[in-house]
Amino acid sequence: MLSNSPTHPVIEVQQITKCYQTYRKPIHRLWQSFAGQRKLYDEFWALKGVDLTVYKGETVGIVGKNGSGKSTLLQIITGILQASGGECRTQGRISALLELGAGFNPEFTGMENARLNASIMGLTREEFHQKLPDIVEFCGLDEFLHRPVKTYSSGMFVRLAFAVAINMNPDILIVDEALAVGDVRFQRKCFRRLDELKEAGVSILFVTHSTDSVLQYCDRAIMLDEGELKLTGSPKEVVQAYLEMMFESDADVSEPKVIDAGDYDVDFDPTQDHCIAQASYNANEHRWGDGRAKICHYQLLQNGAHCNGLVQRGDRLSIRMSVLFEQGVSDLIYGITVKTNDGNAIYGTNSRLVGKLPTDQEAGELVQIEFELSLQLLAGDYFISLGVAQDHADKDNIAVDRRYDMIHLHVRETPDAFGIAALDGRLKLLSNDDEQ
Repeated sequence: MLSNSPTHPVIEVQQITKCYQTYRKPIHRLWQSFAGQRKLYDEFWALKGVDLTVYKGETVGIVGKNGSGKSTLLQIITGILQASGGECRTQGRISALLELGAGFNPEFTGMENARLNASIMGLTREEFHQKLPDIVEFCGLDEFLHRPVKTYSSGMFVRLAFAVAINMNPDILIVDEALAVGDVRFQRKCFRRLDELKEAGVSILFVTHSTDSVLQYCDRAIMLDEGELKLTGSPKEVVQAYLEMMFESDADVSEPKVIDAGDYDVDFDPTQDHCIAQASYNANEHRWGDGRAKICHYQLLQNGAHCNGLVQRGDRLSIRMSVLFEQGVSDLIYGITVKTNDGNAIYGTNSRLVGKLPTDQEAGELVQIEFELSLQLLAGDYFISLGVAQDHADKDNIAVDRRYDMIHLHVRETPDAFGIAALDGRLKLLSNDDEQ
């Protein structure tokens, strides 16, 4: 029986390490059995001496870049993986929602998988049947519960897995980014249930890339990077450090050097792609076009000063785009689009709509275009797409160089509102005189 003390630890991780042995060829794994002290493998340290204590009723968020060791840590805590070193102690029943579909037999129906998971968690048949109506109601899968889960979509997987996990009477609930694939309404339903579990004294540990979720739901947060615990503290402190790490640039921050690249007298070589060196650059951009011109550089200015992509509501943002023309192009269109992190466009414009820009450029010319935006946006992550196209009577336009979701913006915490648009809402109490 767990103590009711708020300082009672339910998870204690001390100097946990995890090392994977990677072999260049499968046969080397067999040869290692006869190699004695000689190593035929390379070592990859996924975790390097991580410490973590989680207390009863506490919600702790884990943030970090992909490959930082977050999922490995959760799998060790749940007992799925064995640590290479250190100690991990837990108290109470652990219910985990890890990789999508983990622990489900694809050939079994949803109902059969729910029953199997309940059995593994130690619930009796009677306890499972008591919980079954809640599982059915929460997941909302209806007749799909009696179909094999191999026919499920990713969203259906999450619905079933989460419904089962929260109804196993857990003392500790562990969630690894799984809610990211659910639809927004179901996500809201899940977070309401997490609030209820927290009120009931359940300890919650979850990995997420959503900094808003960490700020809103967590009592504490930790940040991992390359297998090491970099920071533990308040959600606001850790989120700020995480965002600064994400937006940190690998580019040379010394004074720019003017390079004579042919006919160009600029502080960068326009024949190279300098976008990828910017702190706000998104390596998962989608780029396409016929290549007659190339977007070779961009700069962000926040209220006239250079910025790394961390901005505030109401800022005046300038995006300076440099385009090198390798061939002459006529009927040009320069465009910009701002999207939410789930891909919904919230603003876009282009030179065909507003005019005022030259529509023809010769081969070898370097053009710099500036877009200006008023960021009436609330806290969250947004992506900016830039593009160069050619107007076309039949096809509407031909892509020359389009770089979708190339720039990552994060609007900092907004304590007085939620949503996307900053509509500057006001609240006041009307007196009887006001109503007349």
